[in-house]
Amino acid sequence: MADHDGAEGAGDMELYDLRVSVDHIEGRSVCGMAPGDYFELTDSAHLRLPEGRHFCVYALASVLPFLAAKQRDLASGDWLAQDALFACPDPEERLVMRVERTCRRRLNSADLT
Repeated sequence: MADHDGAEGAGDMELYDLRVSVDHIEGRSVCGMAPGDYFELTDSAHLRLPEGRHFCVYALASVLPFLAAKQRDLASGDWLAQDALFACPDPEERLVMRVERTCRRRLNSADLT
């Protein structure tokens, strides 16, 4: 399989890059984010934000434990393979994020920690 850069066989494992975006806000936005705001997780552990944008650290903390699993192939019956929505813990805000796989990337496990 080709990796994101098109090189054949350049690695011994595959992970998905992810995009975590604000899907909707059911309450009032106290963190200054709006639907469509996002960050990307690429190359296993690189968190990227669009220039000049922010992402609430509390929303990030609520989705962070699931990202490593979402980067990997999961069994078809695994709930995490089917669920894509995650909620921020702020009860007044009720911000809901969507986690999507953007591409599959071949990596060298020896290069990762």
